[in-house]
Amino acid sequence: MYRTSSLLVAALVAGCAGTQSTSSIIPEQLNPGAKETMTLIVPAKGVQIYECRANKAGAYEWTFVAPQAELFDTTGKPIGKHYAGPQWESGDGSKIAGAVKARADAPAGNAIPWLLLDAKSVGGEGSFSKVTSVQRVNTVGGVAPKVGCSQDNAGTPVRVPYTADYYFFTPK
Repeated sequence: MYRTSSLLVAALVAGCAGTQSTSSIIPEQLNPGAKETMTLIVPAKGVQIYECRANKAGAYEWTFVAPQAELFDTTGKPIGKHYAGPQWESGDGSKIAGAVKARADAPAGNAIPWLLLDAKSVGGEGSFSKVTSVQRVNTVGGVAPKVGCSQDNAGTPVRVPYTADYYFFTPK
């Protein structure tokens, strides 16, 4: 009986060790540099703004303009905002600007891509001032409409709700 229980416990421990954590499901190309460490997880809720525009071929399509989102701490308290640039601004006055380094399709259908962005400080000292990379993961929604853009409504904006988690990385 004791030997059977020991084998069962060992099997359960081995099974748990193989369980994927949130970080292990992030695609390899979205991993920041080895000399960086995650220091902050920031949930966001807002909209992705698109505008109906003619493309180079003369066809009309929804074109991405900017994000507009509120940032929260892990308890749900507002701590900042995310907007065009892309930029993230903390309530403490620190601010970063990002540039897309890599992208991956979101695992959930009808969600904006997951991203890795290089970041640099463009504001005062504070919680975001040392951030060097940002991951956008766990996205829901935010995808441009598939229909409804034509010459009749050129220049019309549409605001598509989305949520995401932003993982902020700083040097180790």
